[in-house]
Amino acid sequence: MSSLASSQTPAAPAPHGIPWLRLAFRPFYLGAALLAALLVPLWTAVFLGAITWLPTPPPLLWHAHEMLFGFAIAVIVGFLMTAGKTWTGLATPRGPALGLLILLWLSARVASLVAPYAVFAVLDLALLPMVGLIFLRLLIRARNWRNVPLALILLLLSLVNLTFHLSVNDLIDLAPMRSLYAGLAFIVMIECVMAGRVVPFFTTSAIAGLKIETLPWLERSALAATAIGLALWVADWHGGLATVALALAFTLNLVRQWRWYPLATRGRPIVWILHLAYLWLSLGLGLLALAQMGLVPVSIGVHALGVGATGGLIIGMMTRTARGHTGRALTADAPELAAYVLVMAAAVLRVMVPILAPSL
Repeated sequence: MSSLASSQTPAAPAPHGIPWLRLAFRPFYLGAALLAALLVPLWTAVFLGAITWLPTPPPLLWHAHEMLFGFAIAVIVGFLMTAGKTWTGLATPRGPALGLLILLWLSARVASLVAPYAVFAVLDLALLPMVGLIFLRLLIRARNWRNVPLALILLLLSLVNLTFHLSVNDLIDLAPMRSLYAGLAFIVMIECVMAGRVVPFFTTSAIAGLKIETLPWLERSALAATAIGLALWVADWHGGLATVALALAFTLNLVRQWRWYPLATRGRPIVWILHLAYLWLSLGLGLLALAQMGLVPVSIGVHALGVGATGGLIIGMMTRTARGHTGRALTADAPELAAYVLVMAAAVLRVMVPILAPSL
């Protein structure tokens, strides 16, 4: 528990340098927020035919790639590069080094719209290996073995991103969407691991007298079932095994979350947003199980995980960690509450509309 607390303890500010570049969450959270504000209306305009100029790769692949490897990865990098400092007690990139990382990320986002594809691919592929190796080296130096799997997932995401760019250019025999599904799966696994650490901690911190006891067998079983179910889904496994694994992951994650007392957080939006988002994660796994049986479109499960779980956890963690690391009150004001409601409403609409009105 103390390690969780330390990951949210405000770090001592650097005595010099640009404040915006002292901690990684500042530029990366801001960049991710601005990117999301641009990508969603831009994709809507493209989808409705209001914009005839189309980016490369093809619009649907561009949209999915940028939401995963542009938006979500920016938040993950900002979070891990900030938390890594307090997890290890060692310095993470700041100042010019951090500026280079955010510039590289930004250059790739601009290149996805205006540059030749080769330029976009090179810029896009550069960030994740750099961050993954920086983070891994930090953890090894501090002998922080517990978090090494997170660094390895970053490096695996680098390989997934490479397969995406290769498949888009027909350099390997793989559907590009499979790479994007793999990217989503790895991001969901990061969310499963981190939520198991921070959601119970944030809940007990917010509710006086509440105690949450974790069951190691349940934690391991939920993570294992989720990993196996997602791996079989990404591999396009035909047969009942993937369905069973995803259904088991759905059930175990629901039980896991119920033990975190989600209903106790009703009056604390800065905590309940995390519980709602994790509920979407469980529902997304369940919807993928139904999709394996042909009962619902796979896109519904994908967007439950992408919009509801990932979007909800991102907006929740952005507001919570940003306030924690800047010494402000850990409460949600009206703007934060509005953001929570809008993200959850977007998830409901994106999942329910195709079910209720398939022709839209």
